[in-house]
Amino acid sequence: MIIRKAVIRQGCHTRTAPTRPWIRSLATEVDVQSIESSLDNSLKQTKSIESQVQNETTKLVPIIDSRTHSTLKLLEDKTAEKYKQLQRHKKLTNPLGSSIAPHYKPHLLVNHPPQPSEITLELLLASQAHLGHRTSHWNPLNSRYIFGIRQGIHIISLDVTAAHLRRACRVVSGVIERGGLVLFVGTRPGQDRCVVKAAQLAGGCHLFERWTPGSITNGHQILGNCKTKIVDEFDRDIPGYDEELRDRPVLKPDLVVCMNPLENWVLLHECSLNAIPTIGIIDTDVDPTLVTYPIPANDDSLRCVQVIAGVLGRAGEEGQKSRREKAMQGNVTYTPIVLSERVSTKGAQTGGSAKDIRGPQ
Repeated sequence: MIIRKAVIRQGCHTRTAPTRPWIRSLATEVDVQSIESSLDNSLKQTKSIESQVQNETTKLVPIIDSRTHSTLKLLEDKTAEKYKQLQRHKKLTNPLGSSIAPHYKPHLLVNHPPQPSEITLELLLASQAHLGHRTSHWNPLNSRYIFGIRQGIHIISLDVTAAHLRRACRVVSGVIERGGLVLFVGTRPGQDRCVVKAAQLAGGCHLFERWTPGSITNGHQILGNCKTKIVDEFDRDIPGYDEELRDRPVLKPDLVVCMNPLENWVLLHECSLNAIPTIGIIDTDVDPTLVTYPIPANDDSLRCVQVIAGVLGRAGEEGQKSRREKAMQGNVTYTPIVLSERVSTKGAQTGGSAKDIRGPQ
């Protein structure tokens, strides 16, 4: 009984002995060593691959650079050839086909206005001089200037416009040829350049701001400080007559050219009170009796205003040239204003018998 129990006890102890942890520890040691060796091998392989790639790239870089340089050269050569071919094609094809008329250039009408002899119906039509206002806004006194109605808008007769514009040109050239002073007025936005250019061509004065009421009827109080001068028949200044000019009245224009009579009716009324002739652009909504020489046209079109102002400026230039040519021949076209004996003696000394008083130009 004792032996059997011992055997059983010993057998139980042997069965419960820890065999598995020993096996596991051995297995883990073997696995770690194998993994470390594989990692070392893989690192070595990657380093060798990287070194090979670097060597290959260093060999390929100059080859790629040379190829890109050559391709860029080829592209440049192709673009130059294409540009040359385009220029040749333009030279060959430009004479072919119909010629296109020049389009509208606003600065040409201001810098190079047309002559009075160049007034045509085509020029007035292109400048929109024939367009009036709606039939509900018309003035019945303009019925003689209206050609017809188109879509509820009055159409101005361009034949009448051309005739009245030629008459106005003769008036401007005649006044300036006789030594008169012309005032060009245009107070709407955009009219300043053409008004100044017309005044420069005609040798007159210009106004492109608001008219000061009373500048003509009460000019001694408003324009008393303005400087005046004496010129001879060749428009040369003669100094030394400031004392004689102090007591003289303020100069008044001999002719007023107004581009927008509707806004400057005060100026036109003062001119009528002082018997000063006026020229104005009369639209279908403006009273034609405001001015002495009306020009029926579209006053809302800036191109139309530029054409009319330029033509009148050219007419003034022609009158100025004719006056100087006659003065060269000894023919004075206007009556001189003698201030005193000093002026006549001064004129005898300078060789000019006729004198004129003019305002600032």
